[in-house]
Amino acid sequence: MTLFMEKCNIREKILGKVVKGAGLLLEKTSYQTKYSKGKRIYFKEEIDMTINLLPVYEPEKVEDKIYQFWLEKNYFKAPREEGKRTFMIVIPPPNVTGSLHMGHALNNTIQDVIIRWRRMQGYDTLWLPGTDHAGIATQNKVEEHLASEGFSRHDLGREKFLERAWKWKEEYHGRILQQLHKLGVSCDWSRERFTMDDGCSRAVREVFVSLYEQGLIYRGDYMINWCPRCHTAISDIEVEHEEKASTLTHIRYPGVDWDGFIVVATTRPETMLGDTAVAVHPEDRRYLGLVGKKVFLPLMNREIPIIADEYVDPSFGSGAVKITPAHDPNDFEIGRRHGLETIRAIGNGGTMTPEMGKYAGMDRYEARRQVVSDLEKLGLLEKIDDYTHSVGHCQRCKTEIEPLVSRQWFVKMKPLAEPAIKVVKEEKTRFVPERFTRTYLNWMENIRDWCISRQIWWGHRIPAWYCPCGKVIVSREDPAVCPSCGKTDLEQDPDVLDTWFSSALWPFSTLGWPEITPDLQHYFPTSVLVTGYDIISFWVARMIFMSLEFMKDIPFTEVCVHGLVRDALGRKMSKSLGNGVDPLEVIEQFGADTLRFTLITGQAPGNDQRFRYENVEASRNFSNKIWNASRYVLMNLEGFQPSGLPGDLNRHDRWILDRFNQVVGKTTLLLEQYELGEAARTVYDFIWGDFCDWYIELSKVYLYGKEEEEKERTKAVLYYVLEGSLRLLHPFMPFISEEIWQHLPRSTPKEALVISSWPQPEDNLVDQQARREMELVMEVIRAIRNLRSEIGLTTGQKTPIILRAPREFLTLLHQEQPFLEKLAWVERVAFLQNMEEKPSQALTALVDEIEIYLPLEGVIDLPQEIARLEKELQGVEKDLARTAAKLANESFRHKAPADVIEKERNKKEELGAKREKLVMRLVELRKLGGA
Repeated sequence: MTLFMEKCNIREKILGKVVKGAGLLLEKTSYQTKYSKGKRIYFKEEIDMTINLLPVYEPEKVEDKIYQFWLEKNYFKAPREEGKRTFMIVIPPPNVTGSLHMGHALNNTIQDVIIRWRRMQGYDTLWLPGTDHAGIATQNKVEEHLASEGFSRHDLGREKFLERAWKWKEEYHGRILQQLHKLGVSCDWSRERFTMDDGCSRAVREVFVSLYEQGLIYRGDYMINWCPRCHTAISDIEVEHEEKASTLTHIRYPGVDWDGFIVVATTRPETMLGDTAVAVHPEDRRYLGLVGKKVFLPLMNREIPIIADEYVDPSFGSGAVKITPAHDPNDFEIGRRHGLETIRAIGNGGTMTPEMGKYAGMDRYEARRQVVSDLEKLGLLEKIDDYTHSVGHCQRCKTEIEPLVSRQWFVKMKPLAEPAIKVVKEEKTRFVPERFTRTYLNWMENIRDWCISRQIWWGHRIPAWYCPCGKVIVSREDPAVCPSCGKTDLEQDPDVLDTWFSSALWPFSTLGWPEITPDLQHYFPTSVLVTGYDIISFWVARMIFMSLEFMKDIPFTEVCVHGLVRDALGRKMSKSLGNGVDPLEVIEQFGADTLRFTLITGQAPGNDQRFRYENVEASRNFSNKIWNASRYVLMNLEGFQPSGLPGDLNRHDRWILDRFNQVVGKTTLLLEQYELGEAARTVYDFIWGDFCDWYIELSKVYLYGKEEEEKERTKAVLYYVLEGSLRLLHPFMPFISEEIWQHLPRSTPKEALVISSWPQPEDNLVDQQARREMELVMEVIRAIRNLRSEIGLTTGQKTPIILRAPREFLTLLHQEQPFLEKLAWVERVAFLQNMEEKPSQALTALVDEIEIYLPLEGVIDLPQEIARLEKELQGVEKDLARTAAKLANESFRHKAPADVIEKERNKKEELGAKREKLVMRLVELRKLGGA
């Protein structure tokens, strides 16, 4: 018994227990293990050792073992075979800032489905993994950690701080890899990269210097977005705008050499301290005589000019606007046009600058309140209106952004954007869904120069050095001396590059560029990028223009765009809401395959999805269904060796093979279209419905019968369909499919499912006649089951059924009679001749001219059944009225969350359908009862 138990991988000792399998009874005693089926007893010596799946699927005992098996066999390693079709994906590198979230789980599952499918199709596949240093985000995390120890980065100094950052990177990089392994991703780990590794760093420097030499990178004083919390500049797309309830303050600016005043309105009164002009529209008749005159700047006692500029909207407010070139991008441009002075009112820390007199050192919000108070005391406050407007916030720390004029490094974008716009318009790179093409083009066609310098320490330091003689040296190698004066006391620019600068090079820097490596020649351009719609501007656009500039080719052919994973209420998952779901916790509870299948079936290209635990449980149930069906098949493949399909197939065999063939074609087409959710649901419907609920049930008649030829034929078909279904399932649920496949008898020399071939539709399996006939038979069985369900009969309560059918259906129905009786839980099927009278008291259904009668005599008490249905109808009508009243309540519709309202609407629809069905059945029963 010990040998048998070991081979069966049954770790717990089961003595004196009876365990039921799918169609097989396992009796375990302390003396022997025997399988009983019918009258014959099969002892362990006779059992084929492929029958060793655990009685219940336990992912924790399977998944780590299977993943280690794949790694040890190097199945994920790209072979780089000449002459073979290539398919490559670069992973969107997760930030080394902590754990992966549910969005990462979705993104990596989509990529893994695609890469596993293409690998099985015979492509030379490379899925290149890696992580991103995530400059500001990682630095913030490290600084938070230091703060908990009572330090700041300045206490440590740059070098010591970077040592701590590298330690953080190593720790969290390891965690991220472990999480990706748990999810089952099939990356080529031998090619893993990091955005700050030596190769990527060399690529970054080469690109910076090259663009600088072409005049496409420059340094200058321009308006940038400044984060007072992160103490760095950030780019336009790192600013999140949200509507905010605020106020619009109307301020009087007194005339200097004329009587009266001009009223200007602002949402930020504190910035008026840095005003250098008041602007009006040149055609605004109200101010024609004032252009060129001056006003007093309240509180600062400075004289500032009144200027005319076409930017001003004369219909807004008084038609006059205050101009603060240091704190507004539009004012900055006006200031440049008119040669205005730039005066900074607010400093880098969000406090007022020393030049601001009594307000110096105040927090900007405190200064706002004080300025308004002082203006009111001076009688220069016209009015304050409530006002809602869009306010920019730092994407990472959510602090309100301060527009500041600062000396920064920029990339000149127009020359780079033009070819990147062209390749997308020409569909050389295609977005899926196509609607995201517009998102991309809108951004690229209105792009501004990219601020790439960041005032932090963690990242790629800008390769620019400054000499006391004034020379700026930008170099591929660290310079030792100034080429102009020969001095050696050079100082490197303290800033680092925007994280997205190195990420923009990811498709080719990871393959070895600027070296022309074999990998770069073989795999570039890559095939598809899988990404969320929220980083099309951040990342996708930049990869396209950088690739076109330095590789003279597109980085990828297609961009597969997915949505966000939201909570069950449709809210974005966030720490502040406490509604985040840890993918690892889901994996520990349900298994990776369950999580993967939930995410894939829940998504449609480009759309957000809601994460609900009931969907996770449904996927878990599917895993159990597959497992139990596979155990049933394996237990019936005693001594079976696959040798192809037999020639004498019956209708049931031909039907399931035709259905399988259809599913192969449909699944492949859906995957080609990136309709991964529909592809997964197609496989689900086939395995659960056609294979498990129908063919396996039909197979029991043959397997438990007496005809050996029927048994062998059924085994061959069961094997063929199960083995093929596992191949279809593998990209979506790789662990369970591999585990089951490993226990199947071998039909191919392949040693693992992960490297086996993807199924192909076969013309010889198409059988439209079997399809039509079986669809009719199944509809009849469903109709009978529905009739039985309506009067509450259990599967154990056998009833007679009477059929009346046209002549063309009679032969089919007679042939299928044993299966009708078995699958519809019918005692016997009788057939009425055309002239025979139909039963007087019977429920009826009609399927394609086939009349179905369920006689009620002796089955139910008619008056009692009518009373039961009437009571049920009363309950349904009560619930329906309550739901309708709730939906009609205006307060409920305004206050309830959208998903709650939707749930109530669905409930109302379901109750209405149930009510209609009950009414119809009652009408029928009352007719039968003479009521």
